[in-house]
Amino acid sequence: MVNDPRFHCPMPLAAGTQADLPERVAHHASRVLRLRRGDGLTLFNGCGGEYAARIVGSERSRVTVEVLEWRASERESPLSITLVQALQTGEKMDLTVQKAVELGVRRIVPVISRRSVVRLADQRAVRRLEHWRGVVVAACEQCGRNQLPELLAPESLENWLARSAEPGVLRLLLAPTGRQSLTSMPTPTADQRIELLVGAEGGLAPEEIEMASLAGFLSVRLGPRILRTETAGLAALTAIQFLWGDLKEEMTDV
Repeated sequence: MVNDPRFHCPMPLAAGTQADLPERVAHHASRVLRLRRGDGLTLFNGCGGEYAARIVGSERSRVTVEVLEWRASERESPLSITLVQALQTGEKMDLTVQKAVELGVRRIVPVISRRSVVRLADQRAVRRLEHWRGVVVAACEQCGRNQLPELLAPESLENWLARSAEPGVLRLLLAPTGRQSLTSMPTPTADQRIELLVGAEGGLAPEEIEMASLAGFLSVRLGPRILRTETAGLAALTAIQFLWGDLKEEMTDV
């Protein structure tokens, strides 16, 4: 059985009502997926749960749906994970954002480290942030999440580290020289938040590692091999979710 296509619709939704889909969603539904009158779809607005709906009208760029019922369905990880990712070049950042959403992070913090090749400022930073927000939305539509992870505006790693950490947060820094592994660490408590810091292509500078250590980050390593930036964070998120989160569940939708 093929699941109905899912769309994020940032607008009020209620069972038993009709609504016009937002322009982006209407275009994708009618022009890309070729959905027509009577076809089913799933909508979510980020306020919790999702809605079953069907198309009752489609003409040009306007698509009207009937909202059938609300479903109290959530697929959020029991872990509250923040990914602090130094900016990566090319499409690597898009890939990291997309897969981090699929792996259940609650918040993504893009930071500019001393070895980051990418430098964002002014309007370019605004455009990239909007682009990444689109990546977040598309990833949630694909993976079944009904709550959009928070995506913060890029800032320097030094400024981010200068802020005080929230009480009780477990701060982890990926480093090839780390003396600890994830399996050697105690299991986080149910309400404990996790922050994972990952460097860019050249890794973090020694002084940044020192600043992170002073800010409470524990250096951990992922096995004997040095992983690329686009591999390291995703491998760590996968391991964290398997060890302490929901990837170890026996029943999945896959």
